[in-house]
Amino acid sequence: METKKQFPLIIAAFFAIYVIWGSTYLLNKIAVSELPPFLLAGIRFFTASILVFIIAALMGKSLRISLNQLKNTALAGFLFLSFGNGVVVWALKYVDSNFAALEISAQPLIVLLMMWILQGKKIQPMSLVGVGLGIIGIYLLINQDIVIEQENAWLGIGLIFLAMLAWAYGSLFVQGADFPRNYFVNTGYQMFTGGIMLGLMSLAFGEGWSNPLNWQPSTHWAMLLLIIFGSIVAFTSFNFLLKKVSPEKVATNTYVNPIVAMILGAYFLAEPITTQSIIAAFILLTGVYFINTKKKLVLLGRFRK
Repeated sequence: METKKQFPLIIAAFFAIYVIWGSTYLLNKIAVSELPPFLLAGIRFFTASILVFIIAALMGKSLRISLNQLKNTALAGFLFLSFGNGVVVWALKYVDSNFAALEISAQPLIVLLMMWILQGKKIQPMSLVGVGLGIIGIYLLINQDIVIEQENAWLGIGLIFLAMLAWAYGSLFVQGADFPRNYFVNTGYQMFTGGIMLGLMSLAFGEGWSNPLNWQPSTHWAMLLLIIFGSIVAFTSFNFLLKKVSPEKVATNTYVNPIVAMILGAYFLAEPITTQSIIAAFILLTGVYFINTKKKLVLLGRFRK
């Protein structure tokens, strides 16, 4: 009965993880055209963390955290947000948002291979099919003149791959680490520590800091949407769904996000969608489906947006 009463919330939550997370590639692409990548991501997550702490306090949740939990949230914040998200935003300076979304959709493949390498987990036959299809899809996606002829395109491709490695290792790390029991508080600390590290990375790379009052209106809107919807609403929706519906249904965002990113990138930024990209997307996402049918990779996509 409770699930039936919450059906409208469940539908809204699926909309959030499908459309909002899929739109973050476009929003980051818009904002990074004016702001340096690490500064952009740092402002986004630090501001979102403060808002999360305020909301958690209003909900009566304790913000207390042990030293060990703080260390774990800081490491997760670095892997998922400082390095993972920050490097992807950097890569968006060199590749289209729809391309980035498609490359990142291969994340389940990377996690599966890392589980095999680091944990000795046996890869099941269905997953092996997924790995094979994923490799073919990535090859077709990257091996296009329209992609590799862009200036520093290979740098962007390599940066996204490094970010995927960070997300994959982070997905394995959080499974056995000690974190605050309340997921909202846990998220707040990860975004808080990740945002601070992104700010330090911005200073280390000598990025120019600008007065927010001087930003273009499009940048203001992109940042606002990333903070409120991309960092708070969508992530909260993800955790809500994990408690209300089966994990494999929640994991379907892995298939939908790249499609949303492709459509939005083409409509708002006139990013080209080639026939080869469509074929690569179909093969790649089919491979992701074969991997996810084993129902083992619940954490995929949790912090990558």
